Amino acid sequence: MLQKTFVKSKGAYKVKFTLKPDHAETVELLGLNSDWETPIPLSKKKDGSFSTEVALPKDTKHEFKYRVDNTKWLIDEDADLQQPNEFGSTNSVIVL
Repeated sequence: MLQKTFVKSKGAYKVKFTLKPDHAETVELLGLNSDWETPIPLSKKKDGSFSTEVALPKDTKHEFKYRVDNTKWLIDEDADLQQPNEFGSTNSVIVL
């Protein structure tokens, strides 16, 4: 799930990324700002979901994916778009 909030004073969006995979120990977010090397860890909540908040500039588009337990890649069904990638799978896209 994605929640976008525009912060007028900063001219940027605060985006909350939330995912609730079955039986996961860790979830990371990758791909924002074209950075597929530096994962952003999501915090585990009591209900089993994971979330994080990231500030992103307005008028931008970002491809991303979630990596679960360092092995499984998941897309976000609530993303604005889905984009095929060079590996034959799909990346989620957020448009701000």
